[in-house]
Amino acid sequence: QVQLVESGGGLVQAGGSLRLSCSAPRSIFSSINAMAWYRQAPGNQRELVASITSGGSTKYADSVKGRFTISKDNTKSMVYLQMNSLKPEDTAVYYCYANWPLPGVDHWGQGTQVTVSS
Repeated sequence: QVQLVESGGGLVQAGGSLRLSCSAPRSIFSSINAMAWYRQAPGNQRELVASITSGGSTKYADSVKGRFTISKDNTKSMVYLQMNSLKPEDTAVYYCYANWPLPGVDHWGQGTQVTVSS
């Protein structure tokens, strides 16, 4: 099991910003196929927010395009999610995800709460 540790969640007013961070083991970071951020709001299924491949290609959910940015720092073994112009509907537990070493082998962080007040 790959240990993923999220941080950076919290309470913010609508229109504000937060940056989530996810650390992964340095020993395998460069070989992780893809990492992503998912979120799950109460009563809803977990949904993909943004993903980034080992080559740096990114994808975003339509609901966050233009507001959220996923990035990674290979030197620090970190993945980030910069969230701007936050809306109350962004309120959820956000989970860091990694696919390693093979397709279908998934790893999850413990989650971090993001609450956006109106």
